[in-house]
Amino acid sequence: MNSQSFRVIKPEIRVLGVDDGAFKPHVKGQVPVIGVVFRGGFWLDGVMHTSIEVDGFDATDMIASMITGSSHYKQLRVIMLNGVTFAGFNIVDVKALHAVTKLPVITVTREKPDFADIHKALQNLPGSEKRWEIILSAGEPVEVSTRSAKAKVYMQTVGVSKEDAQKILRLTSTRSNVPEALRVAHLVASGISHV
Repeated sequence: MNSQSFRVIKPEIRVLGVDDGAFKPHVKGQVPVIGVVFRGGFWLDGVMHTSIEVDGFDATDMIASMITGSSHYKQLRVIMLNGVTFAGFNIVDVKALHAVTKLPVITVTREKPDFADIHKALQNLPGSEKRWEIILSAGEPVEVSTRSAKAKVYMQTVGVSKEDAQKILRLTSTRSNVPEALRVAHLVASGISHV
């Protein structure tokens, strides 16, 4: 899979942060997923939404449709996801998301995922091996700094070099250790969730 190299990473690069809302574990139903468009780390440019099934298999398709069907799609340069697991273990296939949207994908987590615990938890779900394969295909999380040398997060990348991804994370993490688009997507998704 080729990595896109940015000639110049502009301060106002349009990024999309995607996060899901709260939900009751092991309870079937729909969970809101919010996409927030930011120009760099300062200007909120738009919001989009969809919903996915708890522990389902529709996260990749629904998020891809949300993005490609948005009026903001043509201006977007990067997709940022809050990890690869949404609505429990509805796993986003980051390579498939990149292939459909033609946009680089960066996953961001504050903590390094515990793959042993995740693999164990998946055993209770149908299609556990398929889910596990999708998680592994995202690659090993890499520790990077954002706002300062002490501000660490873990990222996985598809379609963008690790160097460019880290520059984008630094540029867009203006108020916390995570990019503003992800921080605001989390706030909005949490605010509209009914648990």
